[in-house]
Amino acid sequence: MTARLARLWREWLAPPVVALLFTQFAATAVRVDGTSMRPGLQHGELLVIPRLEGWAHTLGVGTYHRGDIVVFKPPRDAPGEWTHRYRGLTLPWAYRPYLVKRIVGVPGDTVQVDRGTVTVNGQALDESQTTVYWGGGCQDTASDLANTPPVTVPAGTYFVMGDNRSPGGSLDSRVFGPVSTADIAGRAVASVWPLVAPATAASGCDRPDRSQAQGAAHWNPRLFGP
Repeated sequence: MTARLARLWREWLAPPVVALLFTQFAATAVRVDGTSMRPGLQHGELLVIPRLEGWAHTLGVGTYHRGDIVVFKPPRDAPGEWTHRYRGLTLPWAYRPYLVKRIVGVPGDTVQVDRGTVTVNGQALDESQTTVYWGGGCQDTASDLANTPPVTVPAGTYFVMGDNRSPGGSLDSRVFGPVSTADIAGRAVASVWPLVAPATAASGCDRPDRSQAQGAAHWNPRLFGP
């Protein structure tokens, strides 16, 4: 009986248990879905998330920083962020899908967007890569999302935004407010897929969701700074 149980554990139970523990406490991978993080991230990229770091931050050990790319679930009281759809299938229950955005405000910061320029504590953020990419007619400067009142980030939350600054390019903390640390799965530390990608992606001012990748192919995997 003991030998039979040992075999059952070794051949059938151990692999999924180890996989579950690894993804919950070591690292997991999340796929970028959509163009809300362009040009920093492209649709389909696979990001590595160290789950242990995420759990530590949830317990109050360490913090996230401005500029970190994080994977999180939007606030529970944001009705527009619940869905029944999962990869083309309709589910009988609603859930909050994970989103990928960049932290622009940490607890205590006052964040405002004025004609498309993000200011933190009265100082404009250095977003040269984003503004150069979306400039020249693409950057949203006139909508409500491009002109928001000051928001002071409460303790235990973070203000997140997508890099896509075209009209309607990203629904983020400007819509659903700051995100709780408890809802953040972790920080993206690397992109590991695809291995090769075009060097650039056209911004596609008329329809950013249809923008086309172009340019010479380059080695795509890379690490993200803290």
